Parts: sequence; C-alpha cells; structure tokens
Amino acid sequence: MKIGVIGTGQFAGSFIALWQLHPDVTEIVVTDLIPDRAIEHQQRYGLAGTYDSVEDLLASDCDAVAVMTQRWTHGELVLRALDAGKHVYSAVPMSISVEEIEQIIAKVEQTGLVYMMGETSYYNPAVVYARRKIAEGAFGRVFYSEGDYVHDMDNGFYAAYQFSGGEAWKSTASYPPMLYPTHAVGGVLGAVPSYATSVSCIGVVDDRGDGVFDREVSMFGNEFSNMSAHFHLADGGVMRTNEFRRVGHPAGVHESRFRFYGTDAVMEQTSTGASWSDRQHIEDISELFYTSEGEIDSSAPELAGLDPALLHSFASGTAKVHDRSRLPVEFEGARNGHEGSHHFLADDFVRAVTNKTQPPVNAWVAARFTLPGIIAQLSAERNGERLPIPDFGDGPEVELELFGG
Repeated sequence: MKIGVIGTGQFAGSFIALWQLHPDVTEIVVTDLIPDRAIEHQQRYGLAGTYDSVEDLLASDCDAVAVMTQRWTHGELVLRALDAGKHVYSAVPMSISVEEIEQIIAKVEQTGLVYMMGETSYYNPAVVYARRKIAEGAFGRVFYSEGDYVHDMDNGFYAAYQFSGGEAWKSTASYPPMLYPTHAVGGVLGAVPSYATSVSCIGVVDDRGDGVFDREVSMFGNEFSNMSAHFHLADGGVMRTNEFRRVGHPAGVHESRFRFYGTDAVMEQTSTGASWSDRQHIEDISELFYTSEGEIDSSAPELAGLDPALLHSFASGTAKVHDRSRLPVEFEGARNGHEGSHHFLADDFVRAVTNKTQPPVNAWVAARFTLPGIIAQLSAERNGERLPIPDFGDGPEVELELFGG
C-alpha cells in the first residue's frame, strides 16, 4: 500500500518512520500547508514525494491517507479522503461534530473503505491488561471505571499550539478539554465492552489570565481548562473521566491512567504504579506496565524539532504485558511512543487495509470514544445538565488480540 500523509507537524514523523519500515508499505508521500515542512520530512525520511495541496494528494494514486492535522480539522479532511476513495488513518479525535461523525460512519458503510482512529490508550499497557482480565471474567462485573488525561498546558501544549497556530495561537490553545476525550474515554471503553449513554459534566473556569482559555479570545468560545464528567454506561455501570490542562503534575508520568472496579477484583493505576486486588490480597503489578527505555536520544530523526516537553510522548519501549510477536520484525529497535502504542497503531492500520479487515478502533469504536466528550462539553456549558449521548451501533465484528491490541 501507498500512504499519503496530510500534515507534517511534530506528530507525523513518528508514524512516517514506522510506515517506512513496514514491509507492506511501498511508498509514502506528504503534504502540508507550510510546504517547507513537507519538503523537510521528505528529505529526512527519504519519502517518495510531496504534494502542494490536499487536493493534489487526494487525486494521486495513494491507497490510504493519514490525517495528522490540527484536531478540529480531522472530520472534514476524513470525509474528503473517503470521497476520494482513500482508506483513512486519523489522529485523534475523530471529529468535534456529531454530524461529521455520523457522516463518516455512513461513508465507511457505503464504500467499504477502512477508517481507523489512532487512539493510543487502546494499546496502553494498563488497558491491555484490563481488557484481558475482563475477557477472562476475573473482575466479576465491572461496575465502575475511571480514565484520566492529565496534561498540563505548561508541559508542552503551549509550545505545540505556538508551533501550529502562528500569531493567533492563543485562540486555538483554548481548545475545549472534553473535545479531546479519547485518551481517557478510549482506555476505559477499550477494555470494558460497553458504551456511554448519558453524561453530566462540570467545567472549571480558568483563572490564569494569560489569554488562553479566555472566552473572548477563544475561537471555540471556551473558558474551561479542567473538566470532570460522569457517564452512565449501556451495561448499567459508571465511567468517570477527567480532562485536566492546569494541573501540578509532571510530564510523561502516566498522563493517561485507568482504574477498574469489579465485584470480584480491582485494578488501580496511579502516577507511580499499579495494583491488582481481590478480597484477600493486593499485588503490585507496576512492572508489567513499564515502558521506559532510559535516556531519550533527542537527535533521532523522528524526534528532530520536537519540543523537549513532549519528548516523553514520542519515546518509549513496549511493556511486558504487550505481545510483540504480532508485529513486523522490521519494527524491532525502532522508536516507539505513548507507552508502547505507536508500533501497534502503525501495524494495525496497514493490516486492516492490506487484509481488508476492520481495525480495532474502527469508525464505530472511534465514535464511541469521541462522542462522550462532545456531549460532555455541551453538558458543562449547561451547568452539568445530564444529556443523552447518541450511538451508531456496534459496527462489524473485529477479532481482537487481547495483549497487543
């Protein structure tokens, strides 16, 4: 397969490098609104070429498109790619619009094309472990789960928005936290076989006073920097999600973390470790989730130009709970990221396209990871009013590999 990458910012290089290694990828081409960035990526990775525009790339002979642009632009670009007959890999979130999500699902159903959302938390070691335990029935009934995404603005997000937003970066840096929900929601629903049916959410109005999260400056009209949501699930259980952007927490220490409470057992992950317990015993299982590779070599090509505060997200090994046997041998020793998820993400998309199968985080699953946050944002704007969450069904069956994803 031949892949066209739309957007060559700080995130794209990690996946370009892996797809370049993949035995089933023949060529990669790129485009960017800033042509020099596309040319720089072409030269850095030895890519097949660049295109002057999205239109030109979509008119090319590439089989698939990877959308790596600003988070509020994904839905429109995905729809254009599907209309052009391309399989699609999209960075998170799926969209910030219920209508676009419905349209994406309809186009995937109509065309039979592959859509995959690149949600890292689905492959998070804690989620892989919980998914296996839930499938085994070890928890009993999972009645309550928690997923948090704790990423302080000062730990890389200011720099990322400045890199992409130009002089008007503050208007986009106010991006509503609950419209980026999948690093928290995706981890819970990536393990618990259910979906959210309603939500009540509280937003904390920001008080930094620096023009970020200022309703008058924000292109989204958003003033919330921290948000907490309480979801009812279809199986009768409860999910709680926190999205925090002003929080005294270091970068790279389980920014996404998860806890699952069952009638027979509990798994709890914190910033410093993790445990498994039943009524008689509690066991430290932290070592199963470690993905550290020690000191990060910031000179690696795929990390060039990356803000130092974001290095931790793009450099990690795999955990003991991951099953690397399913990955291409060419990935051995290659740079990984986001707690070991990048290798699995890159491979699952190529597998789905070349084998004509559904990826784990397909259009229907991506909708269930994304819609809860969109409705939670509306709830917060209505002072916590409980609102129903639309659902577009299970979609096609997917044969999951519990350990690796």
